Amino acid sequence: MIENKLQTGEAYLNMDMLRFTTAGSVDDGKSTLIGRLLYDSKSIFEDQMEAIEKTSKSSGEEEVNLALLTDGLQAEREQKITIDVAYRYFATPKRKFIIADTPGHTQYTRNMVTGASTADLAIILVDASKGLLTQSRRHAFISSLLRIPHLVVAINKMDLVDYDEKVFDKIVSDFKEFSHKLDISDITFIPISALKGDNVVDKSDNTDWYNGSTLLHHLENVKVDAGENIRDFRLPVQYVIRPNRNFRGFSGQVASGHVRPGDEVKVLPSGLTTKVKEIVTRDGNLEAAFTGDSITLTMEDEIDISRGDMIVRKNNVPTVRNEFEAYICWMNEKAMGLNKQYILQHTSRTVQVFVEDLFYRINVDTLSREQAEKLDLNEIGRVKLKTSLPLFFDPYQINQKTGSFIIIDPASNVTVGAGMIRAGSTVAKESGQTISEKLISPNVIWEPWNIPREEREKRNGHKAKVFWFTGISGAGKSTIARELEKKLWNEGKRTMLLDGDQVRHGLNGDLGFSPKDRAENIRRVGQVARLFFEHGNIVLCTFVSPYVKDREAVKAMFPEETDFIEIHVTCSPDTAKKRDPKGLYKKAEKGEISGLTGFDSEHESPKNPDLIINTDSLSVEEAVNEIYKLFE
Repeated sequence: MIENKLQTGEAYLNMDMLRFTTAGSVDDGKSTLIGRLLYDSKSIFEDQMEAIEKTSKSSGEEEVNLALLTDGLQAEREQKITIDVAYRYFATPKRKFIIADTPGHTQYTRNMVTGASTADLAIILVDASKGLLTQSRRHAFISSLLRIPHLVVAINKMDLVDYDEKVFDKIVSDFKEFSHKLDISDITFIPISALKGDNVVDKSDNTDWYNGSTLLHHLENVKVDAGENIRDFRLPVQYVIRPNRNFRGFSGQVASGHVRPGDEVKVLPSGLTTKVKEIVTRDGNLEAAFTGDSITLTMEDEIDISRGDMIVRKNNVPTVRNEFEAYICWMNEKAMGLNKQYILQHTSRTVQVFVEDLFYRINVDTLSREQAEKLDLNEIGRVKLKTSLPLFFDPYQINQKTGSFIIIDPASNVTVGAGMIRAGSTVAKESGQTISEKLISPNVIWEPWNIPREEREKRNGHKAKVFWFTGISGAGKSTIARELEKKLWNEGKRTMLLDGDQVRHGLNGDLGFSPKDRAENIRRVGQVARLFFEHGNIVLCTFVSPYVKDREAVKAMFPEETDFIEIHVTCSPDTAKKRDPKGLYKKAEKGEISGLTGFDSEHESPKNPDLIINTDSLSVEEAVNEIYKLFE
């Protein structure tokens, strides 16, 4: 019997764990849902159940209030809302779980950020009787910003709408339309009733039209750690251990990647290199250490390493810089001030920091960008930061541990902000500016648009859009765009076609075809496209634009709610050579020109284009019709 218990305990310890958070608007039933999960999975004790039954009865409630299992604060029980982040733990035979029950009120958005910061999955609850509300959109956006890999939209209180499939489908449609603007690849929709237990743990007969899994089954089987960085070894040094003169070890938790004895490593910021001698733990030496392991490394050479340093692979180092851009969620009643001194905590490194610029504030209801001079409580914005000492970081979307930080008020020692470092920072590098850098002439002041785009759209009778055609020379970009513009023009729509050859005959006539000049070419085109877009036009841009980073930088110039449609026009290299409308391939074959995309220079295909047009199989008319469907 003892042996069986030990085996059971060992099996429990070896089970994988899912961290998930619940969020949504007020009274969507988050706490009730968690209570139902705990109750139906038999993860609460009898005395707990007796206590909440007694409390529910004394409150005059007809049914047992399962939310009392998580609403631990007296203020929460009195108001029947969640205020603080409530953490709960339970397990099933398949998996262990840590739940962060976060508040629904707008003023507690910062608590949602706290609870979601370490989550593998987020459950966004939507009240079926109310539909998709602002706060649910807000939490979905924050989940996207925090790069939570899995999202479950639990459409709750289906019992209040008689389990109507049409209500469920309408909310699914509304959320999908909103989520097109979010960076979330895995979204699952489940109709539930947390109060009645429908599709939470057990399948419900009331939703016989729903063929998906229950919520618990999904939680037990969703793949975790898929987004974990296992390539880039990063060990922020937390403590130097020197018990005697014969031992010197450097302790910390592996933020990402793995390490083995004998690996060549580099120490930042000194840049000194050495090899790992041993991986020491309290339970003995290890042959390898992986993400999340708390270890002590000893080195073959005596080199100076201190708290706040970072140990990385010799040929795989993070960015080392004291200026960078980030998204910040402000978490303090006192607004964020520009050029005010704060303390920034990044991994095990603490430095002074100044907020040098606030590029924009994000309206999380519409996902649009707004001009702002400050960030107030719970607001999110994109900023430029400058630290007193360099940080060693990776972009947040690549490595959440080394791409995140907190900001502390030095006077009160209170955490006032949480940030995520952007990829493709627009801060100038030693080699020159990046395409997306915010270029502003000296001594100028931004003037808002005289007539807002929205007013122009009303007069035009259609929304402004941007269609970005990319592909190798000869693929058919310009031909298709010209026919599409004719079709739109004949329907009375306002259009503007920007073509690569045209802009290089004037605006960009001073540029060549080096990677740097190509980047500048696309940057200028993006700015011109933005002007025509703000004029209410449908802007068609036909450019080879071979580099992903350049196209993404152009997209970032537009408000986040913009219909920016990226179309990859493709064909086989042989087809492009046969067409050769400008004779470029013949010149390249003769050696008269070099760097021709599609011949001796690569075209980086879009990662997630809105549409792929293969002109090997589609005629011009068919291609135009496929694109035109996007208007419908």
